[in-house]
Amino acid sequence: MGAAMNPLNTAEAPTPPRRGRGRWQLILILLVVIGPMILATGMYKLQFWVPESRSYHGELIGNGESRADLGVQADEQHWQMLVTAPQDCTADCQQLVYLARQVQIALGRDASRARHALATAQPLEISYDAKLKREYPQLQRYPLDLAAYNRQAKGNGAAQLWIVDPHGNLVLRYDAGVKGNDLLNDLVQLLKLSNIG
Repeated sequence: MGAAMNPLNTAEAPTPPRRGRGRWQLILILLVVIGPMILATGMYKLQFWVPESRSYHGELIGNGESRADLGVQADEQHWQMLVTAPQDCTADCQQLVYLARQVQIALGRDASRARHALATAQPLEISYDAKLKREYPQLQRYPLDLAAYNRQAKGNGAAQLWIVDPHGNLVLRYDAGVKGNDLLNDLVQLLKLSNIG
């Protein structure tokens, strides 16, 4: 039999892989994986395509400032409703402290993920201090560095409430006129979106 009949000779040589196609596939995969991260970073840094509507009631603190920048030194690993009183803890301050405790209770099963706290630059009135020790046993108390606070709060001498994440970052700020349901809804939404704390 001739060589033409041998099946081993009829097989064609394999075609070499096309390098160009493989490179394009790699570039496409990288764009799909890294592209959204680059777009999101650009949107955040350059503030484009940011929706005007918002679903929170407090003032968003989105510039990376922390509880330490506010003048409060604390090592807290939970979400925190922090009331700050650069002057005496008068009626507005006391209302915010009460509100923070009520909101924590209203969180129900998520109550263990949040804490309420008070940071003051001056000693509290004796009767109110005794009331806090008696009626607010879980309230965390911190000294407030007034110089740092005035830089952060831009001279706002009124009592304020801040939501602080478990890493110590300031998230939202409220004045004394905040409604309890608004604060609760904001915190519930943050806890739902977060897998920390």
